[in-house]
Order: sequence, then structure tokens, then C-alpha cells
Amino acid sequence: MRELRNHGGRVLDDVARGHAVTVTRDGEPVAELRPAARRGLGAAELIARRQHLPDVDPAALRTDVDSVVDMSL
Repeated sequence: MRELRNHGGRVLDDVARGHAVTVTRDGEPVAELRPAARRGLGAAELIARRQHLPDVDPAALRTDVDSVVDMSL
């Protein structure tokens, strides 16, 4: 608790770098700080995945969409 109180910024920096921190009171574990689960993918992963996508013909896509969507709605 003392280190978290006195050096909270440094402790959170460690957590942000991927380290889990156990918070103790009188030597007994009471909590664990760990990095939050990341939502979504990073830019590098998105770029890597994009490279494996098939090419899309915009005209054919428009024809396909028009065939299933009622544009009068």
C-alpha cells in the first residue's frame, strides 16, 4: 500500500508495461493490478490482416448489395 500511495504513477507505469502488481496490507495480498484487456487490434495487426483480404470489385459489390436491399425503404 505504501509504495502504491507514494509512487502510484510509477506503479501504474509498470502495470501499463504489462507487469501485474499485487497490493498487500500488512503482508497479506488484498488486490492485484494488471493491465486492462485491450479492445480491438493494434495498427500493425490490422495492416497485416489487410494484406490477406481479397480484392473487391466495387461495381460487383454494388450489384450484389442492390440485389438484396430494398432501396424503397
